[in-house]
Amino acid sequence: MVLISRDCEDIENLLALNPKVARNASWKPSVETKAEKKKWKRNDDKNCSSCTPLTNNFDDVKHTTLSERGALKEASRCLKCVDAPCQKSCPTQLDVKSFISSIATKNYYGAAKAILSDNPVGLTCGMVCPTSDLCVGGCNLYASEEGPINIGGLQHFAVEVFKKMKIPQIRPPHLPEKMPASYDAKIALLGCGPASISCGTFLARLGYSNITIYEKQQFPAGLSAAEIPQFRLPFESVAWEVELMQDLGVKIQYGAGLGVNGMTIQSLRDQGHDAVFVGIGLPNARRHKMFHGLDNASGFFTSKEFLPAVSMASKPGTWVCMMDSPELKPLRKILSQTSHVSALDFRRINYSWPRSLSVDRDVRLQG
Repeated sequence: MVLISRDCEDIENLLALNPKVARNASWKPSVETKAEKKKWKRNDDKNCSSCTPLTNNFDDVKHTTLSERGALKEASRCLKCVDAPCQKSCPTQLDVKSFISSIATKNYYGAAKAILSDNPVGLTCGMVCPTSDLCVGGCNLYASEEGPINIGGLQHFAVEVFKKMKIPQIRPPHLPEKMPASYDAKIALLGCGPASISCGTFLARLGYSNITIYEKQQFPAGLSAAEIPQFRLPFESVAWEVELMQDLGVKIQYGAGLGVNGMTIQSLRDQGHDAVFVGIGLPNARRHKMFHGLDNASGFFTSKEFLPAVSMASKPGTWVCMMDSPELKPLRKILSQTSHVSALDFRRINYSWPRSLSVDRDVRLQG
């Protein structure tokens, strides 16, 4: 390539600081990110023995997203640090400085594109990511009067605005219409949680066209849907991320998973799958030996037992009403369509029925 012109050294140095469009998603092992984070962190570590206890501390809970005015004001506070410490603490390697710069100029599409390009579950992370221990913990404004930048709130705002645009995801335009035969390899992803959603999205963006996710439940999103309460992470948010993945041609088969109907990794290979990704998460919670012998009948519940039970009784999309009584069909339809009926609300409705109707009060809810 012939160099036509060159600016003076000072201008060249300034141009080098400008954000560049990333052609590929960033990737870095979590072990390296954790080690790097400690060099830049400005607040106490969550496992610190001398820091303030986190009992009843819900600072990370964001009940609502920022308004446009609030987001613009927050984005304008960002220093756009050259060696931004917030980016060194992000497990998903988001270009934080880039998407905040886009928000500051009202380029919400560009901000969402920067987020979702590196993190296909960017909306979920914007809502539930413990930012105070990650990117926000390294913000250079942490010691200022106004405090660090609300990075999680800005991420939530940008992706929420993009969600309302209803723009489907497409394959990268530079991919050829006819991919090589190797890209038609049969790929199985076990579990439809955040790991498999991310894996399936990235594989589809690379051009792989025969990807199937096997999910043992009758709903997608794994832990995001089954174990995080509705007030913290609405089901429609995780369902939208799944739809973006399906826009690329990724298929989901419900009621199938490891151990279901004899499914094993070997059986998948025998069925012709060329690759298997295991993204089933943590099947059981850790139990301290002092709780040995206790079960649900004793009033003892682990998080892996209690949280799914709460979600399946109250979170839309994760349960269906199993009533067969013809008199209750209208109510069943209402319950299946609304997103604000909890188990308590249901019992109120149940008890208000006329005495002439014989209704079983122990209603079964099935996920």
